[in-house]
Amino acid sequence: MRFPEIRRRAVGAQLLMVLALGTVGSAIRNKGCYTPDWPSLDSRPLPDWFDKAKFGIFVHWGVYSVPAWGSEWFWWHWKGQGAPQYQSFMQNNYPPDFSYADFGPQFTAHFFSPDDWADLFLAAGAKYVVLTAKHHEGFTNWPSSRSWNWNSKDVGPHRDLVGDLGTAIRKRNIRYGLYYSLLEWFHPLYLRDKKNGFKTQYFVTAKTIPELYDLVNRYKPDLIWSDGDWESPDTYWNSTGFLSWLYNVSPVKSEVVVNDRWGVNCSCHHGGYYNCEDKFKPSTLPGHKWEMCSSIDKLSWGYRRDIVMSDIADEAEIISVRHLLAPISN
Repeated sequence: MRFPEIRRRAVGAQLLMVLALGTVGSAIRNKGCYTPDWPSLDSRPLPDWFDKAKFGIFVHWGVYSVPAWGSEWFWWHWKGQGAPQYQSFMQNNYPPDFSYADFGPQFTAHFFSPDDWADLFLAAGAKYVVLTAKHHEGFTNWPSSRSWNWNSKDVGPHRDLVGDLGTAIRKRNIRYGLYYSLLEWFHPLYLRDKKNGFKTQYFVTAKTIPELYDLVNRYKPDLIWSDGDWESPDTYWNSTGFLSWLYNVSPVKSEVVVNDRWGVNCSCHHGGYYNCEDKFKPSTLPGHKWEMCSSIDKLSWGYRRDIVMSDIADEAEIISVRHLLAPISN
């Protein structure tokens, strides 16, 4: 499925993803104090709105929408893995000294119209929308003070994409969530911690935790979709400390929902609702609230110019998702 209305209005247009959630009953809000440990945090019931939401839309949008080739993991495949096809793509299309950062100014979002997007989401029946505030490339779609000259205010669009879309979404009474990658592939502090076996937390202290606090205090998201946790334990990310603050003190403590990607071995075990893995389709109804998150493009979560019709989920696959959800929705 393609969305020509969006493609005309956004430079480096994004691909929309379907989020389908399953429920196992209505949650009763717990007003207790949650301590920074998993037994306590896991005892928090999810807010009622998530039980009722059923369907949402996931928007992957970032600097990777400029080369728009391969997938949103373009930078990693090019520089992290040195994949030959990505090397050839760059050699054939860009000067020898062209860096990934040079894509930043080209990410202009010149025709971005938040109200048009929000109207489309509303017409699609979405009850919540999740935008990538920051993907693994580290570029932030809001003016983060911890991402100097690598954010949407300083470079490219020169506007607050997270804030602008959030305003439009909430005008239409749609819940607004933010995706945030804990790691950044090539951030020097992250690489330093990684070299130290994640026994130091230079990156977490200087970047991750301050940005998470900033996102919550500034935009008051209804949902935080955490990702990029797979290389290190939750203790490195200080996940339980952040979630304890989120549930007890933050301005969204009563309404916020989170997923389960907060460190190695957390997925499908700890957090709010479970994603477990990308495109998770359980064979039986889980005993814990879960979300099936899938992309329309079989090969990428973000827009790419090299997509062909066979890469798009066909009707049978889309219908199978509906069949999966039918007993839950009823």
